[in-house]
Parts: sequence; structure tokens; C-alpha cells
Amino acid sequence: MNMIFSDVFTEIAVLLLAATFIGAIGLRFKQPLIVSFIVVGILVGPSVLGWVSANDQVDLFAQLGIALLLFVVGLKLDLHIIRSMGLIALATGLGQVIFTSVVGFSIAIAMGMTQITALYVAVALTFSSTIIIVKLLSDKREVDTLHGKIAVGFLIVQDIVVVLVMIMLTALGNTDEQGGFAWEAAETLFKGLIFLAILGLLMRYAITPLLDRLARSPELLILYAIAWAVALGALGVYLGFGKEVGAFLAGVSLASTPYREVIGARLVSLRDFLLLFFFIDLGAGLALDTLTAQILPAIIFSLFVLIGNPLIVMIILGYMGYRKRTGFLSGLTVAQISEFSLILAALGLSLNHINSDTVGMITLVGLITISASTYLIIYSQHIYGVLANWLDIFERKDPFRENKFNDNSTDISYDVILFGLGRFGFGVAEKLQQHGIRVLAVDFDPDTVRRCQTLGLTVKYGDAEAPEFLSTLPLAKTKWVMSSLRDIPVNFALLHALRELRYHGKTAVTADTESHAAQLRKAGANKVVMPFDRAATDVAAILSELSPSRPPKEVVIQTG
Repeated sequence: MNMIFSDVFTEIAVLLLAATFIGAIGLRFKQPLIVSFIVVGILVGPSVLGWVSANDQVDLFAQLGIALLLFVVGLKLDLHIIRSMGLIALATGLGQVIFTSVVGFSIAIAMGMTQITALYVAVALTFSSTIIIVKLLSDKREVDTLHGKIAVGFLIVQDIVVVLVMIMLTALGNTDEQGGFAWEAAETLFKGLIFLAILGLLMRYAITPLLDRLARSPELLILYAIAWAVALGALGVYLGFGKEVGAFLAGVSLASTPYREVIGARLVSLRDFLLLFFFIDLGAGLALDTLTAQILPAIIFSLFVLIGNPLIVMIILGYMGYRKRTGFLSGLTVAQISEFSLILAALGLSLNHINSDTVGMITLVGLITISASTYLIIYSQHIYGVLANWLDIFERKDPFRENKFNDNSTDISYDVILFGLGRFGFGVAEKLQQHGIRVLAVDFDPDTVRRCQTLGLTVKYGDAEAPEFLSTLPLAKTKWVMSSLRDIPVNFALLHALRELRYHGKTAVTADTESHAAQLRKAGANKVVMPFDRAATDVAAILSELSPSRPPKEVVIQTG
């Protein structure tokens, strides 16, 4: 512990203030907090300012953060997504893992690394960050798109694989000390089966009834969840699995209960707070001269992750019958390494499998790929527009699997093409059909497409931001194109694409504010609908009739 500060409390205060300041700068440049926290660790660590260094208190917070991270991953393990995406999630997830690990291992060996070091590097390059990707997709409202669901599906597959890797590496670490890998593997497997059997019995007969009682006090419910995660993490250490595996299984044991969403929502902020100390601790342990010496190999591996991972995903999805756009947008989500990669590196260092130089190189790859892929995902639509003509090789002549969502749409003409089947959009489509108006609805959520098709609507799967998809629609005889989406950039992209396609009909789009409505009218919209304004006007008209002090006023409904 660096004694520049008088007590631990002051050092923690400095860490938090520095993390807040650097995090605000990183947010200004649209960077995830993981990057900012590692930078904070480097700056306040012994290699730069020397304000703080790795110590027992920070390490304890870091270990708790890792346990809660694995617990929340297990808690959020939505096997329904894997089942709904089926073969796609497994093929893409496992295919990318195998490709990246094999090629990454080969590159590491060619660079003169030992086999065990090359193995850790290859594994670290394999996993992508579920936390970062889901956050970016949520910000862009793309979690429910086809490429979003595919990405979440294979990220879950990767999360399962990373837990298995942790078990194997921990067993390998124990073998080095005690000898006899086969015996250690058999013993670990036996302990694991007993552990899972007991946990299964608890899930079946004890956990849900216990939670029913504890849920009467939300604070006690969350306290139990934390205690359960840490306790099973400690049990995992005792059995030789590691705290990561124990905490993960603790989350899985609660994933089937009706309280998982409440617990997960409450723990996310605490998890992120504690993980701050892990990434700061990681950064504080890195010396600048070590990082400088690892720049060249870090750049080589970063380019492999940024280019190679998306390519293999595009190849797999193209072969399995998806369009190039879906493959490209899904592929960009694996163009970075994960927080799990850094955790694995720290695990390897603690087991004496790798040295601090390797940890520094993996951390540099993390900083480079996370920073770069963030911009790639944020501007994915623009990048695709530039590269679309060169991506034809990643699409079959008949992208049958993606086309299956459009089986009930025909080539007949329509009066209205409607984008977006949320509550507002579905209501508009339903009312139009009741009036005998021919409507072709378009939505980017495969589940919504299937559901609305069963309700009798003519629906196609597609995206308002994809010009090549718009060109396949029967625009020539369509009188109106309407977007019920309140996403202003999407509406601007739709209007622009329709102009490029020389659509001569009328357009209607949706906006939340008058300023957005004015911008959309300027962009060429014939009609701007403001559903919240209309709803407010209708409610005001109804309530004004209840006032005894004034007669009801005539209300003019303005929709745009």
C-alpha cells in the first residue's frame, strides 16, 4: 500500500473521484466505463502517479465484483433465447469460439509464446462482452432486431463456454500443484456432479418457497441473493472450481424463479460499482514500460479480433441462409474481447500460468478492441452503407432462413406500407384493415412478425434503415408509406431512402416533439403524427367536461 494517503478510506475516496472524472471524459467520447476504469488504474497506480496500489481492501471489492458479475450472468441466463434461435446461436457461438481460439493460438505460437501462454491468449481473444454489447444494442433499440437476437443468443453460448473454461483452467492449476491431471479431472468431475445434484434438489424443493417468504421484504431478498452468490462462490473455491463457477451456478439456481428480474435489476448497479475496483486493480498492476513493450503484439491480435471475428460470423450466418446485412451487423458485436478475458488473464496470473507481460498485452487488446468496436457498433448502419456492395459474397442467392419470415406476403399492390408493429403501429394496421385498406406491415422483431402473421396481418420482416430491403417492396403502386416508429434517425433514414428510390407516393412519420416534427417535415414528410399530443388533447377534452366551473371547449386535434 502506498502511504501517500493517511488511511484506506481516503484512498478509496481518491479512487472514486478519479473514476468519476475519467469516466465522464470517456462518456464524452462514447466509450464504455470498462475502458475508463482501466485507464484510472494505470494513472493512479505505481507506474504513473503512485497514489494507490493493489491492496487487500481493493482486492476484496474486486473479488466480490467478479462473483456478482458471474451471479448476474447466471441469473440472466435466458435459455429461451438459445432455444428460439436454436441452431443459429450454437453454430455461430461455437463456430466463432473454435475459429478464434485455433487461429489465435497459431498466431501466438508463431510469435514465440509458450503453449500455455498461447492457450490463454487464444481463449482471451475468443469471448465478447455481453454487458457492453447488450448496452449498445439497447441504446440503439436493436435488441429485438433479428441481428440483435442472434447476437444475444451466441453471447449466451459464449458465457456458458467461458464458465467451462474457468473450470478446466482451475483444475489445471490444481494439477500443477498435486500432479496427475486425469485423477484431478475425474475428482473435479465427481465433485461437480454431486454439487449440481444437490443444487438441483434445492432448486426443486427449497429455493422458491424460501424466496416466497423472503420476498415480503425486498431488502432481505437482495441480501439473501448477495449472500447466496458469495456463499456458493466460497464453496466453489473449497471444491476446486473457483469462486467464478460457484457464483455463476448460484445465479442459475435462481434464474427459474419469479424473482430473478427483481434481483437482477437491483444488483446491476452494485455489480458495476464493485467491478470498478477489479478494473482499477487490473490497471494499477500494469507498468507502462510493460505495456509499451507489448504494443506490437497487441495491435496484431487486436486487428485479428476486429476483422477476423466479424468475418467468421458473417460466413456462418451467410451459409445458414441469412442476408449479408444481418451477418454484418451481428458480426460487429464480436469485434472486441470481453471483461471475462481480463478475468481469465488475472486467473492465469494467480495460477502462475502466465506472467504480467501477457496480462498487460491482453489488457491492451481489450482497450483497443473495446474502444474501436464501440464506434463500429454505434455507426454500424453508416459503415454497412459504405461496404454493402462488397459484402455480396457473404449472402446466398436465396437467403432462405431470413426469407421465411416473409412467406405470407405476396407481390400484390398495397395502399399502405406501415413500418413498426408496436402498440401504436399494430393499432393503426388493424384499424386500416377494418376499413378495407390493404396494408403491408414491416417489423424488425422476428417474434412480432410471427405473432402478427397469426393474427391475420400481412407482415414482412425487414428494417426501415436498409435501402436494399426497401427496394424489394412494392412502392410503385403504394399510396402511403408510414412509420409508427418514434426513432428520429430511423425516420430520417427512411425518408432519405425513399427519395433515393424515387418513391412518388406520400409519407407519414411519427414524432414525440414539435421540434422533431418540424425537422421531419423539412426532410420531406407529408404528414407527421404526434400520438402523445393527440392522446393528451383527447384526455384534456374528456376531463374538461367534468369541470362544473366552465363549459367544455371545442378541441381541435392536431396530429402533425
